Amino acid sequence: VMSSSSSSALEMEIFQYIDAHQSDFIKDLKEWVAVESDSVQPHLREEVMRMMALAADRLAALGATVNSVNLGSHQLPDGQVLPLPSVILGELGKDPQNPTVCFYGHVDVQPAKKEDGWNTDPYTLTEIDGVHLFIRNLYGRGATDNKGPVLAWINAVETFRALKLAMPVNFKFVIEGMEEAGSLGLEKLLEEENQNFFSDVDYIVISDNLWLSNKKPALTYGSRGNACFFVEVECGSKDLHSGTFGGIIHEPLLDLIALLDSLVDSTGHIQIPGIYDSVAALTEEEKKLYESIEFDLEEHRNNCGVKKFLYGTKEEILLHLWHYPSLSIHGIEGAFHEPGIKTVIPAKVIGKFSIRQVPHMNLSVVKKQVVEHLEGVFSKRNSPNKLKVSMPLGAKPWLADVNDLLYKAARRAIKTVFGEDPDLIRDGSTIPVARMFQTVTQKSVMMLPIGAADDGEHSQNEKISRHNYIEGIKLFAAFFLEISKLH
Repeated sequence: VMSSSSSSALEMEIFQYIDAHQSDFIKDLKEWVAVESDSVQPHLREEVMRMMALAADRLAALGATVNSVNLGSHQLPDGQVLPLPSVILGELGKDPQNPTVCFYGHVDVQPAKKEDGWNTDPYTLTEIDGVHLFIRNLYGRGATDNKGPVLAWINAVETFRALKLAMPVNFKFVIEGMEEAGSLGLEKLLEEENQNFFSDVDYIVISDNLWLSNKKPALTYGSRGNACFFVEVECGSKDLHSGTFGGIIHEPLLDLIALLDSLVDSTGHIQIPGIYDSVAALTEEEKKLYESIEFDLEEHRNNCGVKKFLYGTKEEILLHLWHYPSLSIHGIEGAFHEPGIKTVIPAKVIGKFSIRQVPHMNLSVVKKQVVEHLEGVFSKRNSPNKLKVSMPLGAKPWLADVNDLLYKAARRAIKTVFGEDPDLIRDGSTIPVARMFQTVTQKSVMMLPIGAADDGEHSQNEKISRHNYIEGIKLFAAFFLEISKLH
């Protein structure tokens, strides 16, 4: 319910404009999806640069001041040196009476090839009717992650310009082209610009995740961190033949399997002593949030193609995705994995696993607990092999305050556009940028997704529905008005 009839008339005017220009907005997305801006594969780096230039031009066309910051280059593991794409810092509007909202998004994408199992060419945005008659899906790599949401935001700003309306807020943009490859150089740039570009920013909005359901909008207020581990066991300098040496040596792979097996039990409980000690207590307020959330267990089960989950209720599933840590084993390097038989005893194997941590777990404490546990298990095996445990990557969890002004504004905008209150959700995966922006700038950060749960980011046949893309533009426009009203 709008606070006054004039603002609802304004909203009607904005929404009508957006509806009338749907095909233009889809054409924009088609043009962006056509650029193979895959930041992971070195041979496509030029395409990422081209995509950054397109995004910069698009912001300049809005009337924004655009600064493309050169981040230099980086070295690949094979020694090849590649230029890093620039990061775009854009700004539009400097009215001291208005709040300043900074939007973060990325225009690089995950790798995609038609032969990976796509039904359409991943770099040609293709509109296809969904299973339900009223849903039309726009298929293409980057449609939902993250080109669609970045364009939806730009299109929302553009709508105010096209209608010659006063800008309700000042805008800042941070757009990068290395998110899928670890956002190289971004954190350093944020630190350097903290006193400058970010000094007058009030709010930071990220739209780089999905709803929890296919139909009900969501607002994200937290994500788990991730600590990745390598556990290496080595017996000697060369692989051995199991006929000549099998039965008389301590095989590294047997040691490693025992180590990996000691990490988690069959109920999913992590068996590392002390790992749960500093997990935040579950409050009544948080418990309540889980009750009203729309989450279809069957649908989720079908989406991932498994027969049965570890838990039987919605609440337990969500608690174990959001509130509790989890440990997953990802693979073993050095073990024979091709088809057929090869009677080899590998000389050195590396097990890889990660722990998704939650507030208030401390990365260095987690590392110490993991190392001590694995060393303890290993010493009981009396193996002469060499053990090495390392943590090559650690990202911290992120948590925001759902009672913040930013969340109030977004909740109202969602109610206006979608006619219902959003689910307040956390993300089981890791969103390093949210934590990075919050830590560096100390501003309030919110994740405002517009994609549905079944959009298939990172997967084959990635899509955003026409409905979510167009209503997402309206949502951002309504959100600008709500933020300005709160000031």
